[in-house]
Amino acid sequence: MSQSPFAELPDANGYFGAFGGQHLPPELKQVMDDIDAAYEEIRHRDDFQQELASLLSDYVGRPSPIFHARRLSEKLGGAQIHLKREDLNHTGAHKINHCLGEALLAKFMGKTKVIAETGAGQHGVALATACALVGLPCEIHMGVTDIKKEHPNVTKMKILGATLVPVSRGAGTLKEAVDSAFEEYLKDPHNFIYAIGSVVGPHPFPKMVRDFQAIVGREAREQFQACHGRLPDHVVACVGGGSNAIGMFTAFLDDADVHLVGVEPAGEGLDTVRHSATLTLGKPGMLHGMACYVLEDAEGNPAPVHSIASGLDYPGVGPQHSYLKEQGRVDYIAMSDAQCLEAFMTLSRVEGIIPALESAHAVAWAMQEAARLPVSEHILVNLSGRGDKDADYVAEILGL
Repeated sequence: MSQSPFAELPDANGYFGAFGGQHLPPELKQVMDDIDAAYEEIRHRDDFQQELASLLSDYVGRPSPIFHARRLSEKLGGAQIHLKREDLNHTGAHKINHCLGEALLAKFMGKTKVIAETGAGQHGVALATACALVGLPCEIHMGVTDIKKEHPNVTKMKILGATLVPVSRGAGTLKEAVDSAFEEYLKDPHNFIYAIGSVVGPHPFPKMVRDFQAIVGREAREQFQACHGRLPDHVVACVGGGSNAIGMFTAFLDDADVHLVGVEPAGEGLDTVRHSATLTLGKPGMLHGMACYVLEDAEGNPAPVHSIASGLDYPGVGPQHSYLKEQGRVDYIAMSDAQCLEAFMTLSRVEGIIPALESAHAVAWAMQEAARLPVSEHILVNLSGRGDKDADYVAEILGL
């Protein structure tokens, strides 16, 4: 039996094929190597794994259930749609899975401050929660555009004790928040740790965040088989940086009969500049210490990007997603702001579940495809977050 092409990735240098690595100054490369060494040490320790497993169960509320969206499936008249309910986790999204791991690692390494960026605020809330739990100071950088859109999460971060740093440069969104957080981190990388919020950045973060998020796919695979005696035909998740999608996809990569779909933001249209469809329209490049697909402007700089979902408006993407695109293992497609809004409202009113705008992109693809597929087929959607944070923003847009 031949070895799976996905089994031992990344390699020792942090590469997924041509993507990933550590594109950093030499002094920062050593810092990242120290983080990698600490992570490799701690993840093989029984006490760490037991503490993390206990927190995921008793604090986060795992395993998250799979819900058969029967009314939605009947309304569409085709394939059956199932939702992996990461929105039911403590803090309302998948982000808590890796934030607990990163906070425990920071404590193990003796760090004095945890720094992070956030877009939609879910990573910020989850990290502030995890840092409160382990007793570490937390500093969150967030674009001013996203602060206005995601005010409920801003309030939660402050209540949890995090220091919020508004970022007004450029578009004031996720890319600028990453830049700002990284600059703060560079002031003292030996005592601070930058807890990256997705499977992006220099090695070991794409590997480490993936490993912490892989519990989503492991649970889903076991749950679906136990309930249906088979695997789903299609597994779909939204993709910005890509943590929830990699978390879901990892368990299914070697199941050739399972169609994997990553849904990017088409924004206001792929024929405009107002989108964040990195894998659809980008090209290989460098961003934030990694080689990955990047959307660039005419001067070769990371392009200004747009999505109605703050957590998806990023001009790069995780290196493993870049690799999976080139391997042809995952289909990456894009859904528009309008399709996202329709899915947001439909799921809310047909099933009583308000999804995050990020997750609604994946729901939009499932709704579109379910109507075309036979009733015998099954689509499993990673519902990566809940829409409490987006409710006021959507109501304003729609005039509700």
